[in-house]
Amino acid sequence: MWRRTRASNPSVKVERVAKGSRARRSMRQRCGGFTLLEVLVALLLLALAMVALVRAAGLEARALSQLQDATVAQWVASNVLAETRLTGRPPAQGRAEGQVDMAGRSWRWQLDAKATDEPGLVRLDVRVYDRAVSDGSTASSLTGFMQL
Repeated sequence: MWRRTRASNPSVKVERVAKGSRARRSMRQRCGGFTLLEVLVALLLLALAMVALVRAAGLEARALSQLQDATVAQWVASNVLAETRLTGRPPAQGRAEGQVDMAGRSWRWQLDAKATDEPGLVRLDVRVYDRAVSDGSTASSLTGFMQL
């Protein structure tokens, strides 16, 4: 192997370096790449970052699905309230129930009509449930008023 050295004059001198010499080892250390340990630590950090990104993407997909369900349930409640107002009269027994299909899913709704302190004004409470979910949790609720 050849090594360049500077002599006392500004010209460069080239001399032969013996195999296994100290100069050759120091040159190899300066020109070498990463050690195996450094590469493994870098790969570990990259893997942890990828796991975090995949988890975040999964949570975002789940949140998007829940937001879509809540939006459709709100549309169902709004439609029930609008249909009740268009009929011009609240439910006779104070409560009405029904189901509707919207956005490829089946929704169950309840409408409660209650008198208010203001004469001629009725409070309408609509609750919407997803028929696919059996825990009875409300997907959406909406309150409106109707003049008699």
